[in-house]
Order: sequence, then C-alpha cells, then structure tokens
Amino acid sequence: MKKFPEDFVWGASTSAYQIEGAYNADGKGPSIWDVFTSIPGKTNNGETGQVSGSHYHKFKEDVALMKEIGIKAYRFSISWSRVMPTGKGEVNKKGIQFYSNLIDELLDAGITPWGTLFHWDLPLALQLENDGWIGADISDYFAAYADVCFEHFGGRVKNWITLNEPWVAAILGYGLGHFAPGRTSNSEPYLAGHNQILAHARAVDVYRKKYAHQGGQIGMANNCDWREPLTDSPQDKAAAQRALEFFLGWFADPVYFGDYPAVMRERLGERLPEFTPEEKELVKGSVDYFGLNHYTTMYAAEATGAASKQAAESNAGLTEDQDVELSVDENWKRTTMNWAVAPWGCRKMLEWIDERYGHPEIYLTENGSSWDDWKVNGKVADPGRIDFYRSYLEECHKAIGQGIKLKGYFAWSLMDNFEWALGYSKRFGLIHIDYQTLERTLKDSAYWYAEVIRQNGV
Repeated sequence: MKKFPEDFVWGASTSAYQIEGAYNADGKGPSIWDVFTSIPGKTNNGETGQVSGSHYHKFKEDVALMKEIGIKAYRFSISWSRVMPTGKGEVNKKGIQFYSNLIDELLDAGITPWGTLFHWDLPLALQLENDGWIGADISDYFAAYADVCFEHFGGRVKNWITLNEPWVAAILGYGLGHFAPGRTSNSEPYLAGHNQILAHARAVDVYRKKYAHQGGQIGMANNCDWREPLTDSPQDKAAAQRALEFFLGWFADPVYFGDYPAVMRERLGERLPEFTPEEKELVKGSVDYFGLNHYTTMYAAEATGAASKQAAESNAGLTEDQDVELSVDENWKRTTMNWAVAPWGCRKMLEWIDERYGHPEIYLTENGSSWDDWKVNGKVADPGRIDFYRSYLEECHKAIGQGIKLKGYFAWSLMDNFEWALGYSKRFGLIHIDYQTLERTLKDSAYWYAEVIRQNGV
C-alpha cells in the first residue's frame, strides 16, 4: 500500500439534483433540470431526479454509511432553488435548515463538509426571467445567493467550491443542447462561460471581504480530460495543447492570469466576451486552490475537412472552433459510459496544471467510473471500479512524488445517482441504491476505499 501525506484529504462527492429528490418539498422552487427532465426524449426512459436517492429524507442514513466507509470529507452541492426558490429575494428557511442539519450531522460524524454552490441546477425563474447564464445580471444574483450560504453555513463549512464544471453548463447547456436549459448556439456558450467566471469572482469577493474571519478557503472545480498528441508531429502537439486551452484554460486562465488563452481570442474573435480592466482585477487571483474533476483521456490530432466536421459532435465541445479530432486506443479498457481507462493521463493532467499555473495546491474534486455491478452474498461486487481507483491513485501518488501539490482526492460518487440525461442507467457510486426500495448497500469498492483510508493512517 502506497502511503500518501498525513494531511491528504480522502473524500467522496455528490450533487444536489442527482441525489436529493424532494424536488418540490418544503418550499423548494423548480430548477431548470426539473423542467428539462419533463420534456419527452431529453433523458433516458424519461427518468427524472424527482425522487432519486432521497438524500433529502435519508441524509442521516447516508452520513452513517460515510462514517462506516471511513470517509473524512464530503463534497455536496447546495440547491440554489431550495435555498432561494426563485434564485433571488426571499430565502427559504426550511431549505436553510436542511443543509444546516446535514452539516451538523457530518461534523458529529467527524466528516469535513465541502460545499459546492452551483452544480448545474439553476433556479428556473432565473432562466425564464433573466435569461439564465447568458443574462446580464446573473453574476450579481449568484453573489447574493453565495452571501446567504456563507452567512448561514460558513461558520461550519471551511471549504467552498463556487462552480462545478462551468464548461459543462456552457457547452452542453448552451452549445449542444444536451443538458438543461437545452439551448444550441455557437456563441452563447462563451457568454455563459464568461458570466460564470464573473459570478465566481463576485462570490469570492463577497467571501473575502465579509467572511474572511471564518478562516476558510474557496475555489472552483473545473473538469478536464487529458489530451495526448496522437503523433509526435508539430500539428498534433499543437492540436492537443489547443484542446486543453479551450477545455481547461478557458476557465482557469482568467482566474490565474486575468484573461482567456490567446488561442481562444484568435479563433473566436467577437464571440468571446471581453473582461473590463476592473473585471480582470476582480477575476485574477480569485481561487485559493485548484479543483479538478478528471475522468478520462483521449488522443488529439489536427482536424481538417471532413474530420473537422465529424469532430464537432465529440466531447471536445465546439470543436469547429478548435480544429481538433479526438480518438481513443481500441485496446484501452472502457467503462459503461464508454470512457477510456487511461490512468497515466491523470498524472499528465496534474503535471500540466502544475507547470502552467505556478504549482498550485490541487484537489481532485471528482474521479471515478461507471461499471455494471452485482450482488454477491449481500455485498455488491464491482471489481472494475476497484481496479480503476487503484490505478488512478497510483498515478496520483507518482505525481505527489514528483513534487506536485496534490492535497486531496474525492471519489465520484458517494452513491449511485441520477446521471443527468442518462438517467439511472449508469452507476458511479461507492454505495449501491436499489431504486425500487431505495435500499442502500455498500459495494466492494467502498470496502476497498475504506481500507485505503485506514492504511494511510487516517
């Protein structure tokens, strides 16, 4: 067993819409996902998050299972529309009470809470009345919501994440239309991304000016898959670098350097919004650590002609702006999401971040995989997930040995959940949920993860 630093954080992650259920309970307002999932054909089998894992009603049971596993940190998201039903104005006291009770339960169990302010479930009223993330006032509304959360929870929550994967909200929500609010455009994603960055920065500004006495840290969780050049040609190397800058640099460069990558400015022109001098000052330096959600790796090559058009529907995002063609090695193992298992890409991703952004402290705020699993003698066997975690943690250990300041690892996910447009067809959790009865059962991977934590002396 490889030993990690004594202060290394071992955790698990979830998000509100994926596990809470209770979609209209106790004064909660609707989110864009409540409506998006009601549209025929938008999700697998028309499935929704209306009940999901029923975490809203079973959080004490879930915290007890976390304690049994030995998890020391729990990253959860706060439902904006549960706290503020219309996203602005009135605060829902019962929503505040739910998260307050959850936080107290975690602390009583010796588990450190990590709060995420936004994990894609935008209040519906903000979408209908204020154009959502492309609206001019959205960053101010977000800052006001963040203020409410800091005020009520910040005395107990010392680790904050403003936005989870703003790339996904922008590209899949406003570009390709696969996620709520389901819009398609080749310009709106860049405006949605721009406004998310400003929202993040304004929330951080509120935290640092009003709540510094709480003694916490705050950052953003960006997602990025590693892009390995398909060949050693200068063209493919440039394509891989370009893909990373359009993917991760889009959101990380502004908060570290004050502006977007030059390649995005060159290729997008007027479609990429400008920061004012005051906004640049606000955005730059607005993270205390680097949060990374990482899952897979793909090869990147220069795309031209027909290949460029085919790449436009790949998970590179709007690849017509990048001229990047993605592929995977046919010999790589695939998860049930068809994502390639390539643990060495995780280490290379950490190396790239370390070098580009001046050796920041990094937390892997999500890493995990979806596999079919089955019950054996009352337990859930899932050897594929154990192999995945083992191989990726080995690469994390190597990265730490190279001097990279990797400070923590959060398994995705704590429990099987509503996997957005894919519904309940994919299983990521350490905890198996039988959705007929909402019975919970620990998986083999949960016992394995518990042993890793135990042997690291936590």
